[in-house]
Amino acid sequence: MALVNNSEQRHQSKIEKLSKEIDSIAMKTQQITKLFQKDDEVEVASHTIGFIGSYYEATIVSIEDAYHYKIKYKTLLTDDKSAPLEELFTIGEVRPVPLETMSGNTFRLYNKVDVFSNDGWWFGFISGIIGEEYYVYFPTTGDNIAYPSHALRFHQEWSNDKWKVLK
Repeated sequence: MALVNNSEQRHQSKIEKLSKEIDSIAMKTQQITKLFQKDDEVEVASHTIGFIGSYYEATIVSIEDAYHYKIKYKTLLTDDKSAPLEELFTIGEVRPVPLETMSGNTFRLYNKVDVFSNDGWWFGFISGIIGEEYYVYFPTTGDNIAYPSHALRFHQEWSNDKWKVLK
């Protein structure tokens, strides 16, 4: 019985550590050194309560000033659903589209991943694996949800003009 409790305590400790790390990453503004042009494909990070830790695919519509881009979402629509939603974002909330990463059965317990759900990519970590289902815990929302591997990608951060895969 002590072995099970020790294992559960280690698992809980790892979850708490990863949750704090992801919260910290999701809340920070990225240090973006890449300048984007009109029509560039990008991802934008939401810092709105309830959406922190999510990234949405978009296209640069215009450069508004030295600190802002106007973007058009690929997956989000206006309230009347008649056109893609357009919004202003600061340069620190816009990043290049991440490189493709291997998926499939290469994911492991505690890997940091993004899950495509609700029209965007949501940052979390694998908290459990049961059969073909990967349970992903999202520290910014407190949700723990099962997904198939095709909905996951390894989380990446843009740093010093290159992608860094966070496993």
